[in-house]
Amino acid sequence: MGNVGLLYVGAVLFLNGLMLLGIVGGRPAAVLNFFVGGMQVIFPTIVLAQSGNDPSVVLGAAGIYLFGFTYLYVAINQWTGIGGEGLGWFSLFVAISAVTIGLINFVIGDPVFGVIWLLWAVLWSLFFLLLARGWAGIQRLTGWFTIFLSFLTGTIPAFLLLTGTFESTPLGAIVVAVVGILSLVVAVALGRRPAPVRASEPTSAPA
Repeated sequence: MGNVGLLYVGAVLFLNGLMLLGIVGGRPAAVLNFFVGGMQVIFPTIVLAQSGNDPSVVLGAAGIYLFGFTYLYVAINQWTGIGGEGLGWFSLFVAISAVTIGLINFVIGDPVFGVIWLLWAVLWSLFFLLLARGWAGIQRLTGWFTIFLSFLTGTIPAFLLLTGTFESTPLGAIVVAVVGILSLVVAVALGRRPAPVRASEPTSAPA
């Protein structure tokens, strides 16, 4: 996935996590999903047209399309108010594909992104359970985990790549895996807490 594109994956996951927590509304969140989804469909198409059928380029574009179509689907859902079942089942397809791409990354010697793709597989599996299977009780868990992964799998590796300091080593992969597991544990704990109730504004000034 392109370095700049990965940065905006972090941005849109962060916003979508806030949306799942009820902090940001659906239509406001849809705007960034349109932008990032469009970017991640248009740019890989341009790259593919110039790739000469290079297998590594085709594989990279395939992964980016999974994200691009997800975000466009989210944007359309939130903007139109249609049900999320279709997005949920598409998320299952993305999760299965992410496992495959993660294993490929291990084989080609990129263990850090192997772990990152597996973490994305877990996240998209949660989207499947929430949207397609109607497990409403995991919405806050999913929101928190989405926020945590926005930094762990998007923003942080993007900045490391952009500054030329990224290294994919077995130790780095272990660190990402441990932090990812801890993030899921914390998300489960936070997800069990009831959503905060916002105090309504007073209808009149105090006497």
